[in-house]
Amino acid sequence: MTDFTATRALFHIPPGVIYLDGNSLGPLPLAAEARAARVLRAEWGDRLIRAWNEAEWSTMPARVGDRIARLIGAPPGSVTTGDTLSIKVFQALAAALALRPERRVVLSDSGNFPTDLYIADALCAALGRGLEVKVVAPEEVADAIDESVAVVMLTQVDYRTGRLHDMAALTERAHAAGAVTVWDLAHSAGALPVDVTAAGADFAIGCTYKYLNGGPGAPAFIHVADAHANVAQPILAGWFGHDAPFAFERGYRPAPGVERMRVGTPPIVALSILDAALDAWEGVDMTAVRAASIRLSETFIREVEARCPQVTLASPRDPYARGSQVSVTHPHAYPVMQALIARGVIGDVRQPDVLRFGFTPLYLSEDEVVRAADILADILATGEWDQPQFHARANVT
Repeated sequence: MTDFTATRALFHIPPGVIYLDGNSLGPLPLAAEARAARVLRAEWGDRLIRAWNEAEWSTMPARVGDRIARLIGAPPGSVTTGDTLSIKVFQALAAALALRPERRVVLSDSGNFPTDLYIADALCAALGRGLEVKVVAPEEVADAIDESVAVVMLTQVDYRTGRLHDMAALTERAHAAGAVTVWDLAHSAGALPVDVTAAGADFAIGCTYKYLNGGPGAPAFIHVADAHANVAQPILAGWFGHDAPFAFERGYRPAPGVERMRVGTPPIVALSILDAALDAWEGVDMTAVRAASIRLSETFIREVEARCPQVTLASPRDPYARGSQVSVTHPHAYPVMQALIARGVIGDVRQPDVLRFGFTPLYLSEDEVVRAADILADILATGEWDQPQFHARANVT
């Protein structure tokens, strides 16, 4: 059994807090503060514009991308970072559609994150040519893949329930039908072993502020399989995706490989914080992380079901069929979660009735999981949640 004591020491966890929301926003890596200060003072402050070369700012998206590549089973040179996940979804889906111009359907599921579906709807409307987004239940995806489908666009782990898609099986089915795949790894990268190469994924994207602890609004990543890297059409033709950005040519020539998926000037301060956060993953075996997260989530389910008859498990019971989160439902989920947060147990809520809890072994212990279940049981048994201050809605839930 792997001991994660050393990695826990790398994070700032406020005293008295049991943090079960790393599936939404990871905690602050202690190294991030010093790294950001260095970039601000020693690089930007002292080197000024020279830092683009002297501090190697211009190549940071690729270097950070290679560090993420290891965590998702991608080869070096196939991942780049920068921009937001929404932009990367747009790029990946547009490039995938261009690979199948004769087809009209983008297939997704009702468990996909709304932004992905919003972008798919808007892109299909903008491109015209009869494109449509077909949304089915998660368990119906495999049967819905046929020769009308251009792109299968899925989030591997359902953000509400934690339900885990079989990336390899669905990609194989998509390819057999002649479709291209786009996988959103926002709730996968850093949570469980991912191997986009073995699965044959065509495109993969993800955010870095959840399990990778890159900070609020941290830059996203995009992976393009080797087979498509030099033919993918970057619909957002930004200057840093140009083959020679500082030639300032009038015409656009895409850079080779995944570099063509860069768009604008990279967010150097944010990338440096992400780079520092990725230090925590050096030497960490994702198989060990997965085993530990399963132990933690199984402990939580066991303790909650024994003490909290008021809630119902919303996640798959099979630990290998879910990601690194557990969701339960309660008709008053919002005030229950606010009461939990007031007692130092931080999770979050998804409408209408889902309480979400993330399990990240890098900084979470089994004792904390048991205590969290104890506190939840007490809040439910005493009705502590039913107080006016816990019913008051905040902007972010």
